[in-house]
Amino acid sequence: MTIQELREKRNTVWNGAKAFLDSHRNANGTLSAEDAATYDKMETEINDLGKEISRLERAAEIEKQLSQPTSNPITGQPGGKDKAKSGRASDEYRQAALAALRSNFKNVSNYLSEGVDADGGYLVPEEWDKRLIDTLDEENIMRGLSTIITTSGLHRINLTANKPAAAWIEEGGELTWGDATFDQITLDAYKLHVAVKVTEELLYDNAFGLERYITTQFGKALANAEEDAFLNGDGSGKPTGLFTSATVFDTVAAVDSDSLISLVYGLKRPYRKNASFIMNDATIAAVRQLKDNNGAYIWQPSYQAGEPDRILGYKVYTSAYAPANGIAFGDYKYYNIGDRGTRSFAELRELFAGNGMIGYVAKERVDGKLVLPEAVQVLKIGA
Repeated sequence: MTIQELREKRNTVWNGAKAFLDSHRNANGTLSAEDAATYDKMETEINDLGKEISRLERAAEIEKQLSQPTSNPITGQPGGKDKAKSGRASDEYRQAALAALRSNFKNVSNYLSEGVDADGGYLVPEEWDKRLIDTLDEENIMRGLSTIITTSGLHRINLTANKPAAAWIEEGGELTWGDATFDQITLDAYKLHVAVKVTEELLYDNAFGLERYITTQFGKALANAEEDAFLNGDGSGKPTGLFTSATVFDTVAAVDSDSLISLVYGLKRPYRKNASFIMNDATIAAVRQLKDNNGAYIWQPSYQAGEPDRILGYKVYTSAYAPANGIAFGDYKYYNIGDRGTRSFAELRELFAGNGMIGYVAKERVDGKLVLPEAVQVLKIGA
């Protein structure tokens, strides 16, 4: 089954489970033991389908990473002799590498001098696996939800501190004047960088495009550091985080459906129009088990590819960097991200030239602030 088919099946089972609850409750609003067992099976199937969807999505991402060819074409002529392999492609190098590994590098052959690097290590033989298995990183959800501004210097955002109010007056009475006052928020430019050094041998003699891999990883590393700061930053040398500056709506000992409903309707109506939830992955596991007063789950699974799940009709986004003791709800377009120019990428050859290595540095200058705290509210969980 494809991911889309699984999503549609999960949605069908979910709708069937809700209909089953509505049609099998007795006069007391509860289910019989037999009906409860049937519903539990439906619930288990929904959870299993959700796990399978997540599993297939992870597998698809890994497959994408590993889609490059992992073997060389056959170049030998049938019935003829293949060219003798040399260097790291030779059988001697492969056997010497295996012997070194099995002896904890106490038995090092002269053949390994073909693949020595400046850090005292050895490159793997060419006939070994040429893939680089990479761990998957979190997606920076904040750049997709926030307002992004590119600036060349300090960026000042004008805000209304208070608004004029209307007043009733008698015929011919004296007018009352209300002053509209304004304030400013400044987006600074905090420096974020990531650096790595690699051996020249590995850079120039590799099978998987190391230089391209490095630039990709720099982007991921910067994105992960950004999201952590956009959610939790204290404004000291880094952006001010969403959870740090948003309005605290309430503090509860444990999250329940009533507290989430109160959180939704505690936000002003204009902000609810484009509002969504942000929470930690561990928190969503608890929220998905919550039911309303009618016994129906408040979590609503998505059955359309690319669409997030919903809670109480509002989209929910998860982040590994969101605090486990808080749930944010609001319109995140009022969180402004200021990019000072563009990201820069530099190659440092001279710095490590003495030991045969090349350094790479990626840098950016960025700031982020919630310009209107009332647009986002946070439900605190626990102490």
